[in-house]
Amino acid sequence: MDQAELLAHLRHLYPGAEFLEHGGTVFVMYDPDGRLPPERKQPFVTVVPDDAHDQVSNLSRPGVYRLNMGVRPETYRAHFGPHPRSGADGLVDTEHDFTVLDTLLPHPMYAPMSWVCVLSPSEATVATLRPLLDEAYTVAVRRHAQAGKPRGAAGTLPG
Repeated sequence: MDQAELLAHLRHLYPGAEFLEHGGTVFVMYDPDGRLPPERKQPFVTVVPDDAHDQVSNLSRPGVYRLNMGVRPETYRAHFGPHPRSGADGLVDTEHDFTVLDTLLPHPMYAPMSWVCVLSPSEATVATLRPLLDEAYTVAVRRHAQAGKPRGAAGTLPG
């Protein structure tokens, strides 16, 4: 599945999502009513086509891109065990080969925040990723709902 096909598929799956492109990277966010200011919007999926943010995945290879998804911490741990720490260079050392194609991996930089990724996923892999994509979307929907609620006295969200 090439990047354009993946983005068309994501648009079909999540019609309420906002797709913003900046510098080639596509940020998929949930803000259906447009009430969040830009600095409060957070992507639940990103699609990165190049090595502008890091070189560890070697995205400069022809046709290679990285699909990134933010999942719940429990889901991350179920797939990869404890969250890694970021090194001095911002990268994680999980002993994974971050250049392998069509395989679920921890994100090379954002694994500590429960992000996972796949380089150039096939159509079959995208189908198996559907629960993770749906989870990332659900997390974004909940975050959006909480963003409109007043904060408690201690600066935390109620409930």
